[in-house]
Amino acid sequence: MNAHVGLKRALFAAAGLGAIAIGAPAQADTLREALVKAYNTNPTLEAARSDQRATDEGVPIARAPGLPSANVTATHIEFVRRSANSFTAPERNLGINGQLVVPIYSGGAVKNNLRAAKELVAAGQASLRNTESAIFSQVVAAYMDVLRTEALTALTANQVEVLRINLEATNDRFEIGDLTRTDVAQSQSRFAQAQGDFQQAQANLIAARELYIQLVGTAPGELDAPPPLPGLPETVGQAIVTALEQNPNLIAAKERAEAAGFSTKAAGAGRYPTVGVFSNVDYSDFYGTLGGPISSDFLQSETTANVGVRLTVPLFQGGLPAARQRQAGARESAALNEVIAFERDVIAQTRATYANWQSAGAVIKSSQTAVEAAELSLEGVRAENSIGNRSILDVLNAEQELLSARAQLVTARRNAYVAGFNLLALMGKAEARDLNLETGGPLYDPMVNYERVRGRQWDWDRDPKAEAQSTRTVDIPPADAMIGPRLEPGE
Repeated sequence: MNAHVGLKRALFAAAGLGAIAIGAPAQADTLREALVKAYNTNPTLEAARSDQRATDEGVPIARAPGLPSANVTATHIEFVRRSANSFTAPERNLGINGQLVVPIYSGGAVKNNLRAAKELVAAGQASLRNTESAIFSQVVAAYMDVLRTEALTALTANQVEVLRINLEATNDRFEIGDLTRTDVAQSQSRFAQAQGDFQQAQANLIAARELYIQLVGTAPGELDAPPPLPGLPETVGQAIVTALEQNPNLIAAKERAEAAGFSTKAAGAGRYPTVGVFSNVDYSDFYGTLGGPISSDFLQSETTANVGVRLTVPLFQGGLPAARQRQAGARESAALNEVIAFERDVIAQTRATYANWQSAGAVIKSSQTAVEAAELSLEGVRAENSIGNRSILDVLNAEQELLSARAQLVTARRNAYVAGFNLLALMGKAEARDLNLETGGPLYDPMVNYERVRGRQWDWDRDPKAEAQSTRTVDIPPADAMIGPRLEPGE
């Protein structure tokens, strides 16, 4: 086995199933650094944060109809044709109207729409948590896939070299009559197959590295083995209990159902009376044209004002309020059923992921045994072949069995780690706050923006121009299949 293969095996051996914090001191090209880069620059996560900021604005939007409103209307009129019987009609008029309206009662529409908006903010924050953990799960899988494909590529490169040497030895023994043409053909077949496997492994490695670049935003360097995962459950029952309490998708569904309930109440408010207080101020200026030839006898401008209370009682609206409430009620029913659907999904996924995690752990143990046995078997078959008790095909089969066992071990370690992290994500424990990530600043808190905008009432209050916060990957060179020193068959 070459030194690079041994290194990769050691890296995967370090990725055990114990529990230490990912918040350990960071080094270059660690899983922790990859998660931090994704947290700070991933466009999907940045877009989700922007969407949540848009959801935050639903609260001041819902509150605005219950607040006082004021407006001014200015009108200039030119009387191009006047009555022949009027000798005092003006030629032109400037009218300015100022109006202040203060809503008093709206049938509960504002109150319930505001409550619904707040519930949607909470739902959005939970969905943002889910997006964050989903991105982290993808990054972990991509990180482990790079490690796995590097190890598999190194194994196949080593296999090519082993079979090349074996083919040379077989040819030498054929030349002296110790082996047959069949033995040579068998060695040639396995060597050619190994070369094809190596080419496919290189293509898989390039694809894994490109996916890493897509998610993390930088090319993977020499990746360190990941640390063991924190907080994994001891039983599937414990995992289910935690997931039902903390799974962000399920929390978001419950919040949306609450919001739908308030929306149903708000939809029925259109059938209730509304009460408001109003005030009007009117100013008119006739530009000295009122009264015609006797305009001096008239005031050419005037100001009037009035205040009052307006009660509006809807009597018939064609069934509109009832239809809106029935529609909202149907959507509320859908939201309530979605809660159950998400609950079922969380239970099923948690159980299945726990089983995959446990299974991968068992496969690791059996694969380790298989590797040890295959190494011993290959050593014995080679020794027996040297004295003529085993054929070349027996040696080739033993080498293939060892390669398969090593590949299975590498894959099982990858699967165990990814399944463990996915299990944490389902339990709501795979976010930056849970992993103690140091991101170069405070963690993104969606409540900061919500508190910033929830009480704003100024019409000209604007944010800076929208700009993308994530980084592009267009300037990153294409990934290659290099592993440390470039491995090529025959070198």
